[in-house]
Amino acid sequence: MAFIQQSFSVAFEYKVFFTEHLFSTDNRVFAQFLETRAEKGFRKKLLFIVDDGVSSRHDYLQEQITAYCADIEGFELVEDVIVVPGGEASKNDLQLFHWLVNAVDQHAIDRHSYIVAIGGGSVLDLVGYVAGVSHRGVKLIRIPTTVLSQNDSGVGVKNGINYHGKKNFLGTFAPPAAVFNDAHFLTTLDERDWRSGMVEAVKVALIKDAAFFDWMEANAAQLTEAEPAALNYLIHRCAELHMQHIGGGGDPFESGSSRPLDFGHWSAHKLEQLTDFELRHGEAVSIGIALDSVYSWLTGLLDPESLERIIQLLKALRLPLYHPLLEIEDDEAPIVAGLQEFREHLGGRLTISLLEAIGKGKEVHSIDVNNLRKAVNMLRDKW
Repeated sequence: MAFIQQSFSVAFEYKVFFTEHLFSTDNRVFAQFLETRAEKGFRKKLLFIVDDGVSSRHDYLQEQITAYCADIEGFELVEDVIVVPGGEASKNDLQLFHWLVNAVDQHAIDRHSYIVAIGGGSVLDLVGYVAGVSHRGVKLIRIPTTVLSQNDSGVGVKNGINYHGKKNFLGTFAPPAAVFNDAHFLTTLDERDWRSGMVEAVKVALIKDAAFFDWMEANAAQLTEAEPAALNYLIHRCAELHMQHIGGGGDPFESGSSRPLDFGHWSAHKLEQLTDFELRHGEAVSIGIALDSVYSWLTGLLDPESLERIIQLLKALRLPLYHPLLEIEDDEAPIVAGLQEFREHLGGRLTISLLEAIGKGKEVHSIDVNNLRKAVNMLRDKW
């Protein structure tokens, strides 16, 4: 059989910058990044899309962006700063997605232009998907404004929206041009948001870094009070571990079925859906981590002392361990259906990350519903 074979590789590189007051006139980090990408005789466009929660808490932000960008050589700011609803609802709204795609068209944002997304993880996911599919890929700059997005979703390569009630059913893998973590945005978060954002650090420590877990245990009191130095270290280390995995795991676009960074997520995704996204993503992941940790112990993988340490850290951080919608009356229970949906989301066979020890994950390809029911009962009755 005659054929022509094509083979090529594409290198991706982007930086995550850590700063404060990004658009202050004496902070040149954002401007310097763009000016290194300016082209003589050609002005590129900047389109800002901002989470309405951020805009309302920082009512000077739009004026500050306008003043700051006026002096960036080689770039032209689109006059309209677009404000969109924040939270998971933004990922459930197909009309909002189409409206943003139309805005890209209306403002003539081309593949040399930059879309700048400012907001929590949901808005970053939505805008990232808009950028990823418009013109087959417009450059995206992310400015995460929550703990969860600064330490996890905002520094990765995934974008997406929900569809037919399924989380991230539509999406792309498209690395950002850069990420700017501005610690000042964290100072205006609701307690529920900054607290639930810390769970991704617990997750990545449990599967990759026992010393980081030890540090969180030792600093739980400071983290519970959102002490800036402790919170900033947690965000930096968590983001670093996530990026190391994405870049060094050999499968950055998740073409296989192995996804250790989704430890605790199979049930979390289903719980979010079942609660109509009333549960924050981080709250659902905390419950998922507790569930999979207890299940790991029940199946003989994890020792009881480690299980107790995990549960106590989640409690110390005032994160939830249980929700009534976890209950399993039979094999048709809604939470059990989450296993099949997770398999479909992965592609291929079911692959669930469990724990052999703190800092060491283990992948399994089946879940015993009886042990899962026992784990749910323990979370309900024991802690």
